[in-house]
Amino acid sequence: MSSSIRKSVNSDTLTRLAQAIAVAVSATLAGCSSHAPQSEASHTPNIAARAKQKPIWLSEKPSPQVPQDIWERMRGGFQLQDGLGVNPRIEQQRLWFASNPSFLENAGERGSLYIHYIVERLEERNMPLELALLPVIESAYNPMAYSRSDASGLWQFIPSTGRYYNLRQTRFYDGRRDITASTTAAMDYLTRLHDMFNGDWLLALAAYNAGEGTVSRAIERNEKLGLPTDYWNLSSLPAETQAYVPKLLALSQVVLAPEAYGVNLNPIANEPYFQVVEINQRMDLSKVAAVANIDEDELFQLNPAFKQRTTVDGPQHLLVPTSKAQLLTASLQTMRPEELISPRSLKPVFDGADPTEVAQLKRAYRVKRGDNLGSIAKANKVEVKDLQRWNKLTGKNLKVGQTLVMQDTTKRSPARKSGRVNTVIAANSKSKGKADSQQQTQYKVKRGDTLYVVAKRFNVEMQHLKRWNPGAGKALKPGQMLTVYSPH
Repeated sequence: MSSSIRKSVNSDTLTRLAQAIAVAVSATLAGCSSHAPQSEASHTPNIAARAKQKPIWLSEKPSPQVPQDIWERMRGGFQLQDGLGVNPRIEQQRLWFASNPSFLENAGERGSLYIHYIVERLEERNMPLELALLPVIESAYNPMAYSRSDASGLWQFIPSTGRYYNLRQTRFYDGRRDITASTTAAMDYLTRLHDMFNGDWLLALAAYNAGEGTVSRAIERNEKLGLPTDYWNLSSLPAETQAYVPKLLALSQVVLAPEAYGVNLNPIANEPYFQVVEINQRMDLSKVAAVANIDEDELFQLNPAFKQRTTVDGPQHLLVPTSKAQLLTASLQTMRPEELISPRSLKPVFDGADPTEVAQLKRAYRVKRGDNLGSIAKANKVEVKDLQRWNKLTGKNLKVGQTLVMQDTTKRSPARKSGRVNTVIAANSKSKGKADSQQQTQYKVKRGDTLYVVAKRFNVEMQHLKRWNPGAGKALKPGQMLTVYSPH
């Protein structure tokens, strides 16, 4: 029984007990007054009548206390436990966690930097807080985790799914390891799966593990056989997926009552561990750590997406411990750029990079006193509107010391440079040394597009378009990417 339920039961019991006492007292007092002399009773306040009134404090419910421990807050938001009953598949996984208590204990220690942030984002979307334990299953809360299938980060995105959810991956930055960006992407993906499978979180979780196509095919198989299509009856799912959902449910039950399973979960403060600090220039994480008196490894654990430990080719912000954010912000306002990045650190950055990447990294402009967008654009032979777009400027105001990008840093394929379509050639080897070349196109959905419209535009069969994009769904969304193959 959770603490919130226990508190409710105790409160109800206390209220009933107090009411019973009040009734008994009123009865006793009423009996005493009947024996009092008439003259005395006429001048004495009606104590029995007052005693019958329900004391105000009994009718007031105590205000709910804010949990001090994030584990307790998480337990209060579990939504997937109802109706589970006795399930051998869950019990098997629960036995494993009870036999290996250090696994959850260590994952909890690593996750102490991130769990509060994830719980808050889940609550904002009214999603089950069991999902905050999904990184325990996926990566043991290690943002550097990397799998055999090239999945990376807390949420273990494979490269293609990461790109679909706007997690850029370059030689210098991997959005799959970005704590905030990957969390947003994971919740977007899980929400999409939840909607795709008609609000069934267990099917959504299975699809997160195996892919929506695999789960959809398992459902279709059961439908043809006249079998139930809930998660527990999809026997054709891969073995890993058969264990995946029970593993998360079992883990949630262990977190509900860790002492019962011999697990010692250290308390994690129910408050933000990190804060976002905006930056406008390249920095070495080691230099930032020294300036703000932050442990360098801790800073990298908060910003693991910067693969070279230098803020190159990534978002213009850093995650820093909340207690150090104000110090870092104040320090950045007074420091010169050369104090925050060393020439030596640029050499890992530039060694092995292709000419285009080097040009993009080098071509930047630091705003000087008296500069404006017009003069900077003219000196660098670019358009003002391009400067605004590349640097996400909504107006024309600049700050002295601000760094401006002088060209579009969007990574494009050398095969074809187009804002909407990025084309590459894929050669599929066949027997006897022959090759069958196909043109693979990544098409960005526009407003009003349907699968039929896109298929007609590329002169392909709609059934093929569905097969190439199993997770696309019937209702396309603007900005969604579709894969299209056509003869070359």
